[in-house]
Amino acid sequence: MLYIHKASCISPQNTFNNVDLSILMPSFENMLRAIEPGYEGIPPGQLRRMGKAVRLGVGAALPLLKDSPQLAGIILGTANGGMEDCIKFLNQIIDYDEGTLTPTNFVQSTTNAIASQIAFMSGNKGYNITHVHRGLSFENALQDAMMHAIEDPTKTYLLGGVDEISDYNFNIDFLLGCFKEKFTSNDALFNANTPGTIAGEGAAMFLVGGQKENSLACMHALSVLTSTDERELKESFAEFIYSNNINLEEVDVFISGENGDRRQDNFNTEIELAMPPEIGIVRYKHLTGEYPSASAFSLWLACHLAQGNTAPAHMVKKVGAKKTCRNILVYNCYQGLQHSFMHVTS
Repeated sequence: MLYIHKASCISPQNTFNNVDLSILMPSFENMLRAIEPGYEGIPPGQLRRMGKAVRLGVGAALPLLKDSPQLAGIILGTANGGMEDCIKFLNQIIDYDEGTLTPTNFVQSTTNAIASQIAFMSGNKGYNITHVHRGLSFENALQDAMMHAIEDPTKTYLLGGVDEISDYNFNIDFLLGCFKEKFTSNDALFNANTPGTIAGEGAAMFLVGGQKENSLACMHALSVLTSTDERELKESFAEFIYSNNINLEEVDVFISGENGDRRQDNFNTEIELAMPPEIGIVRYKHLTGEYPSASAFSLWLACHLAQGNTAPAHMVKKVGAKKTCRNILVYNCYQGLQHSFMHVTS
């Protein structure tokens, strides 16, 4: 098991510092862009050179490192890293005919730039790794952290998931049919009944370890699956429940990764039908949009609910019979191919 001691999130909603999920910030042109804070603690000279993904990751991580024990390592998940800076650097190669190039864009474009920048600013020389596995990037980082917690429960790690909206990735995914062709506001996302979803971005960071004392929540179990077969998904979920001794009757709430793409509704429906009728269902991707590491936000949300906070009406798909949120199941589906299950308790 992995215990979460602190959590921080920068997203398109009011989730940083003063959390207020009751106000739904609107999307623009089928995108939900992160609300960036003032980034206190980052020197202006460094901030000016940071790409957006690096800013989001560092900005979400630094508040967790104040008055915290020395990190044993930094474990992040991202599908694209600083893709926008990567494209800028490639364009420079053409513009300057492979002459004198500005190195900043190249340095900020690598997927491990976020973790390395956090390590540099915090003086951490421990384990440092970035998992890059598309829609399972954060889940692989989470699995890595869980194995470290088992190996030495006394050590503390920074765990996180970060992705940005880049024009390059947005255009490619749009041509692939991942996003809606017509403008769809995020407050009407789940009623659109059309193919595609809306794009999102954000960063969620966690201080994690193997000791329960003063923890916000506990990651009890994690499982992933790559498949387009509904039957295989159903069987995988049943195996997840059985192998981890999860009693569905004791689950308080189910956090669904439903994203408004009608082509993926069948996967979410399969998991929802496996739930007892008294379990409440909460959705969140109208807050964040869709991006590869959005599951990191779902874990942040699970921690938020586990601390006694309630989900506002616009997030609730079905009201549950239970008033507490101490036992939570999370399901995420990315592009109808990559699936993950998480069981979080408090």
